[in-house]
Order: sequence, then C-alpha cells, then structure tokens
Amino acid sequence: MSRSQPATMREKIGQLLLTGFRGLEPDEQSPIARDIRAGRVGGVVLFDRDLALGTAERNIRSPQQVKSLIAFLQTLAEVPLWVAVDQEGGQVARLKEANGFPATVSARYLGQMNDTELTLGYAERAAAAMAACGINLNFAPLVDLNVNPQNPIIGKYERSFGSDPDQVVRHALAVIEGHRRHGVTCCLKHFPGHGSSRQDSHLGFTDVSDTWHEIELLPYRELIAGGQAEAIMTAHIFNNRLDREFPATLSKKTITRLLRREMHFAGIVISDDMEMKAISAEYNRKKALELALNAGIDVILMANNLVYDPDIAGKTQDTILALIAAKRVSAARIERACRRVMAWKRSWLAGIWK
Repeated sequence: MSRSQPATMREKIGQLLLTGFRGLEPDEQSPIARDIRAGRVGGVVLFDRDLALGTAERNIRSPQQVKSLIAFLQTLAEVPLWVAVDQEGGQVARLKEANGFPATVSARYLGQMNDTELTLGYAERAAAAMAACGINLNFAPLVDLNVNPQNPIIGKYERSFGSDPDQVVRHALAVIEGHRRHGVTCCLKHFPGHGSSRQDSHLGFTDVSDTWHEIELLPYRELIAGGQAEAIMTAHIFNNRLDREFPATLSKKTITRLLRREMHFAGIVISDDMEMKAISAEYNRKKALELALNAGIDVILMANNLVYDPDIAGKTQDTILALIAAKRVSAARIERACRRVMAWKRSWLAGIWK
C-alpha cells in the first residue's frame, strides 16, 4: 500500500472522526483541507443544505461538482477518506434529482409496493451515482420499524419500510446488495430502534422506554447473523429497559454488551451526529466523547451543520487526547477502534489503496 498507516495517537484519533464542512469547490486554504492534510479527520459527510446558515447549498450542486470536490479532498489524505452521505430516498436524500442525480422514492413507498426487485433497482441507481462521484459510505438503509406512524422523525418522513421486521429485512438486504454491487458501504440505523419514539432526537431528550419493544432488534439480529451488517449507526434515544442512565450512543450496556457481545456484531459502530440536542443539550462535549468512546463507538460523527465550527476536528482531537492523558479513555480503546476502521477501509476502498 502506498498510503500511510496512522502512526501517532493523534493520527489514530483522526481516523475515528467523521465531520461535515462548508464548501462546494476545491480550496487549498479551507478548514477541511487543512484538517485532512493534518490527519485530523478520517472521513467527511456531505450535505445539500447549510442548516446553520439556513441556505440551500453546502457541498452538493451537481454530480460533476461533487466528483471534483471529492477527488480534491482525497488527494490531501494520507489515508483514504470515507465520504458519507444520507441517501435513504424520498424526503431524506441529499443527492436530489433537481441537482442531476437519479430520482428516489421513500422507504415507505417501497415497503408498500413490497417488491424487492424494485427496491434493488432504486438502490443500484443511487449507489452507481454515488460511486461515480467518489461517495463510498451511505447512512442507509434505515431499519427502524414503523411501530409509531406518528413518529416525528421516522414515520412523518416515510423513512421506514414498515412495521413487520421480516419485510424490513428483505428490503434492507436489497438495498445492501444494490450498494455492494457498486462498492458503496451501507450503514444500518438507528440502533437499537428509533421507530417508536414520540420525540425527535435532533431537538432534545428522546425517551422510548414506554414505547420500544424488543422486536425492534430483529432486523439487526438477522442482518448481523447473515453477515450483511458492515456498519451500524446508534440512536440518541434513552431506553431504561436497556440502560437506566445513558442514551444508546453513550451506553456501554447497549453497544458493548448488547450489540457486540450478545448480538456478535464485529463491524464499525458509528454515532449519530453528536451535535443533536439529545446529546449536546444534556452533556458537554468532553463528557459526551468520553462516554461514547467508552461505550464502544468507533467513529464519532460531527455533522457540523446544526451549528458550524471550522475548528471542530482539531478541538475534538485535542479533547480526546486530554481524556487519554487523564486516563478517562484508554489508549487501547482508541487502538481497537482505529484497527477496525483501517481494516474496513482496506476492504472497501481496494480501488484506492494501490
């Protein structure tokens, strides 16, 4: 391999950080270019809107523009970057038809049609467009069960394939296969199940203790057992049936004990955006990072979009280094997560690692 392995602890921490940024065009002087060159991030996430500014443009204007931007960012990286996007389809699609990308439909529509060949076709078209641009990680499929159709963040946006776990698994498998054919990694979400919530975890504390049912774990169990789960994103939901103290993203009982040990998941665990209010309004950043890493999170997602900080990567890296120095997070925990990420990158980015 011609590209470097992360050697220092700072570089290893960088591989665990996936951040959002501002910019449509290659810019050598931009904060994200600086951070990639310095080894502060292992991946980036693209958005079509800037929520902090309230504008309709952030990183995505056209397929050729996205391709040029990603190619530029990859030239700066010693270790190839994960380039991620939320492309579930329907109302959650960063790559829109209006910008020249393939049309999408919602998971709810596909679940209602209940034709896995149709689902596969849409997934293939989306994945082919992503691969052509250099996007290699999709935060999809969503495998939350639609147990509460009035859910303000899942049901309302038609993001679930349905309430039947078998149906959800069938369509998730079609999505995964469609992406795999084009070398795009899928990330299942939101573990251990966000479909029953009555609140939106983007906006604040979200408690599913009285509405969640163990059946919501079934899609994960089946996809993990079948070797179809490469990455899983956690939910910022509180569920006292799993942990009486912490929400899932910060819960060792939920991630290490349930997901890793009981369900035998060996892939990458990615946090949902750590700036969502369910986390950021309840914990300061240092404490949230400490809890998330110790819980078993491998990749920290900082979308940097609800609020924007051009120095977020460096600040996060410094905070984690301080936690290690204070023995609040072990160096071994970082090493394990970094090894997992590097193995994942070698496997899925074989076309870059030459």
